[in-house]
Order: sequence, then structure tokens, then C-alpha cells
Amino acid sequence: MSEPRVRIGFLGFGEAGSLLATVMQQHGAEVAAYDLVAEKVTVALLPPEDLAARCDWIFSTVTTEAALDVARSIAPSLRQGQVYVDFNSTSAVAKLAIAEVIAATPAGFAEAAILGAVGAEGARARILTGGPRGRETADLLHRYGLNASFFSEQTGQASRFKMLRSVFSKGAEALLLEMLTAAHRAGFADELFRDLSDFMTANPFERVAANWIRTHPLACHRRYHELRQVNETLRELGLTPVMSLATEAFFDRSRVLARDQAPAPDSWRQAIAWLEERLGRS
Repeated sequence: MSEPRVRIGFLGFGEAGSLLATVMQQHGAEVAAYDLVAEKVTVALLPPEDLAARCDWIFSTVTTEAALDVARSIAPSLRQGQVYVDFNSTSAVAKLAIAEVIAATPAGFAEAAILGAVGAEGARARILTGGPRGRETADLLHRYGLNASFFSEQTGQASRFKMLRSVFSKGAEALLLEMLTAAHRAGFADELFRDLSDFMTANPFERVAANWIRTHPLACHRRYHELRQVNETLRELGLTPVMSLATEAFFDRSRVLARDQAPAPDSWRQAIAWLEERLGRS
């Protein structure tokens, strides 16, 4: 006899939910969903209580601000043998609050953190799972066509990894927008975008990033003064620096920390350890 199809219910059917549902359905899962905007749902549409009654797995793929309320609203309908998986982009503290709600029900809990942009990477987007049922969640997602791996049995660690990764991804997005807005006003946005793209393509990110970090303790004073000129340039173009002012403040803090001890680290790890130690003392 063939193995029964796994039944998965999605709470929320936005970009992430619809992609996950499509891929898993293509790999043989039975999928249903609920969304406040019914027209968005392209699989079987069921109200939340029916999803809980019918499905073995409940995936929460709603908006970040709604994640806890959605868990509370579905909790009375959850039953023994189910697993509630929260995919939402929240802090570890928020994830623990959601896990506490589910812990009061007969169902199990796991968290899943989608890294990168599903709109760009599709099913190749990396997914980290964690929590009490994190291992079997990773196995399920992998079995049904997704790039998932188990990260930690400690609830919140996968989400914390994603949040800290977003310091870079969201920050880089904002920096690019600030830079290119100014370049557009200066009349050479295409040329600057191409120059930066060529540089990042020709030089492995690992090498570039490691060099930036490793040289930071010794170079932060010089880079701080360069940032002051960067911000003056932005003001000359009639723009208010936002990201670049924050960067100036960061380098200013580093040059103060390095005033009486500016090491020459051999690796990026040594530079980070120095900065963390100095921040602890300050």
C-alpha cells in the first residue's frame, strides 16, 4: 500500500506561503490554506478550524505582527499528533511566546526561518528549523522539495540567526538605496551600480568582507573622517544622510574604543573578538 499523503494547512497565503504550498503540492503533499483575502488562495480554501481538524501540519505564514494572535486564535482547535510550525520573521522572544501558546495545546511546535528572498530564490531558499519538533519538520520540508535543515532544538535560535542575518541584508538594501538615490541625483546611477556590481562579482564576498572586518580596528579613524566627507557630499546633493550618518557614528565609536589599543588582527574573528570585548568594557 502507498504511504498516505501528508496534509498541510497554511495560515496565511502571501508570497512565502504560496511558494511553499506550491512546491510541496508538486511533490505530493495535500495542501489547504486560509487567508483573510480569499482570492489569494490557489489551493483548497478552508477556515482555520477546518484546517486544524483536517491537517497533520499547520504552517503559520502570516505577517510578523499577526503571528502571536494567529497562534492564540488557532490554539483551541489544535489536537494531538499535529505539529504547528511558525515560519514568521520574529525575534527569538516573540518566537518563544508563540511556542508557549502552542505548548498549552496537545500539538507539537517547531519554528522555521526562511533565509534570503523566496521571490528571488524560490524553492532554493534556505530554511532553518528548530524547537522540539524541528528535526522532523526539516525532514518533512526536505522530503517535499524544500531546502531545509535542522538548526537547534532550542526554540528561538533559528529565528535569532535569521534576525542577525537581516542586520546585513536589510542594512545593505537601505545602503544601496541611499547610495543610488544620491547617484541618480548626481547623474551617474547606472555607472555606479555597474562599478559596484563588477567589483563584487570579481572579488569573492568572503575575501572582501574578511578584509573589511580585519582592518577595522586600525583603519576606523581614517574611515570615520572619510564618512564625514561622504555625508557632506550627500548634503551637497540635497539629501539627508540616514544610513551613512549611522555608519559615521559606528566608526566614531570604534575610533574611541581603539584610542588606547588599536590591534592589527590576523583574522576577522580576532577583530570581532576585540570589538566585542571593548564594547563589553564600555
